[in-house]
Amino acid sequence: MIALLPLALLVAQTAPATPPAPTTSEAPKPVMVRIAMQTSLGPVVIDLDRTHAPITTANFLRYVDQHRLDGVTFYRTVRVAPDFGFVQFGIQNEPKRILPPIAHEPTTKTGIKHTDGTISIARLAPGSARGDFTIMVGDQPSLDADPSKPGDNLGYAAFGHVVEGMDVIHKILDQPADPAKGPFKGEMLAAPVKILSAKRVAGAN
Repeated sequence: MIALLPLALLVAQTAPATPPAPTTSEAPKPVMVRIAMQTSLGPVVIDLDRTHAPITTANFLRYVDQHRLDGVTFYRTVRVAPDFGFVQFGIQNEPKRILPPIAHEPTTKTGIKHTDGTISIARLAPGSARGDFTIMVGDQPSLDADPSKPGDNLGYAAFGHVVEGMDVIHKILDQPADPAKGPFKGEMLAAPVKILSAKRVAGAN
C-alpha cells in the first residue's frame, strides 16, 4: 500500500506546535512459514502464506509435520516452452499418506497469484485437493481464478513461493519424460526426483 503523504499545515508563528497528522499505516506483513525440502537434485526452500491462504497452508503443514512428504517424488512436469511450465510432486493418492480433502481457496480470495516460483495445490473439482502440489516456472495467470469464465472458473489455490532453490526446480523441469508412462502421457518423469525430507525451518516471519 502506498502511504498517503500529509499536506503541510500552515500555522501562525505564535501558534503552539502541533504533531503531524498520522499517516495511513501499511497493511501488516503476512505470517509466513518456511519449509525446507531436500531433493535428490538439491534443496528447495518455500515460504507459505498462513495469513492469506490459511486452509491450504495448514494442509501442507500437516503433510510436512507428519512426514507424509518424506520419500515422495516430483513425478510430473508440464514444459510448455524452455523455462516455462510447472513441476508437480506429492503423494499420488498413496493410501498410507493421504489426508482428507480441503476447502478451495481461490486466488480471488487470497490475492496470491500464479507467478514464477508460486506453489499451488492440485485438484479435480473444487474442494477435492489433498496432497499433490505444483510449482510454477514462469508467470501463469491462466491458473488463477477468473469469474468472467463459464463453468468451473475458480482456478487453483496458490499459497506460497519458492525463496531458494529455483535452480533445482528448473533442473526438475528439464528432466526427461517417459512418453508412454502414466495418466499424463509425455509428462510423467522417466526417473522421478525424490524428496528426501520436508520440514519446517527458521527464517520466515
